[in-house]
Amino acid sequence: MKKFSIFQIVVIALFVIFIVAGVAAFALYKGNSSTATLPAITVWGTFPADAFNKYVASVNSGLPEALKVTYVQKSTASFSQEFTTAVSRGLQPDAILVSADMILSQEDKLTEIPYSTLPQRTFLDSYIQEADMYLDASGAVALPFTVDPLVMYWNRDTFNGAGLATYPKTWDEFNGLAQKLTSKDQNGNIRKSAVAMGTFSNVDNARELLGSLFLQLGNPVTAIGKYGLASTIKVDAAANPAPALQYFTQFVDPSNASYSWNRSLPDSKSAFLSGTLATYFGFASELSDIRAKNPNLNFDVAALPQLKSGGIKAAYGRMYGFSLVRTSPNINAAFTIISTLVNPTALAALSQTMYLPPVRTDLIAAGSSDPYMTIFDQAALISRSWIDADPAESENIFGALVDSITSGSKTIQQAVNDAGAEYDAALKQAVQ
Repeated sequence: MKKFSIFQIVVIALFVIFIVAGVAAFALYKGNSSTATLPAITVWGTFPADAFNKYVASVNSGLPEALKVTYVQKSTASFSQEFTTAVSRGLQPDAILVSADMILSQEDKLTEIPYSTLPQRTFLDSYIQEADMYLDASGAVALPFTVDPLVMYWNRDTFNGAGLATYPKTWDEFNGLAQKLTSKDQNGNIRKSAVAMGTFSNVDNARELLGSLFLQLGNPVTAIGKYGLASTIKVDAAANPAPALQYFTQFVDPSNASYSWNRSLPDSKSAFLSGTLATYFGFASELSDIRAKNPNLNFDVAALPQLKSGGIKAAYGRMYGFSLVRTSPNINAAFTIISTLVNPTALAALSQTMYLPPVRTDLIAAGSSDPYMTIFDQAALISRSWIDADPAESENIFGALVDSITSGSKTIQQAVNDAGAEYDAALKQAVQ
């Protein structure tokens, strides 16, 4: 990432307006009242348009003059190509709003917010730890906006019916639960499952779930090495990912006592909604959807299970942040506007509206009386992700890795090293 002098320019009157209004938490420039009204900006992103537009309208209702923001939602699959093409033709937006694991391939088109404008200490003190992935030696490539952590939904009726008073808090507990909660017919076909793991084709959020296991072991998935960004999915890595794969794949092995899932079953979310799956690993944002699709389902929410001992507390979190486009002619206006959109008061309101935990630690520290938000807030504090070549690409690599183990075509060691080499190639391609 490069530092651009445009952030050193003093923006005369804009910030007096926002400071007086009390809404520009990140407006660190000084000025006077002679500057004209902020121009309109355009933001592209993969964040839901309806939610974003409602949020901007809410922020504008408290401002003396409305922010002019045109938001264009793009699909995750096509975003990179469309954005690259737009920049090459001079038709780029002023800022983008995408998940943190989509940033790598766009870095050369973005400009950092230097520490002279937003001090590193201020950033570290303001945001949850997952946001650290936006930082490098000279600045921040994005301002955090939302985080959606992976949690565990569990069927209370199923647990109660089996005489189980509580939900599993560690992964070790699932070995016994599989035997108590999984039921089969006379032909050995699974009718009810304790847990959905071991496949990618019918396990929702499988990439994020397996990634969480890697992270809990202390394996960051990708890391900066001697020759740049590299995969840590290798058996000789500081934290060997093999134990996570052994655990993940045991649930589809018919000869294993923990056998609870296979490819012939419906997708995991559908199974949970129908009451035939005891636990479901989904995002906090899925709560309202689960309620709406089956109002009669007696379920609760808990933190993602962790290792019984050792490791690192972690759960994948889908974080969105605003990044400034380097070639935007309105970069100062874009910075001012997105700074307003991420001020603490606005983000607190967003958290309530979207029913998601805030990205700011001070808002989490304020606490919540809502039983679900309490879980989500704690999940946000342990949320983690990784710098990815491309989420779809890592999904394919992880899926092939798991399939090669469950099919027996490769040993775990071979499968891990082959996947690591393939991921290294994808990372190199992403930055070319």
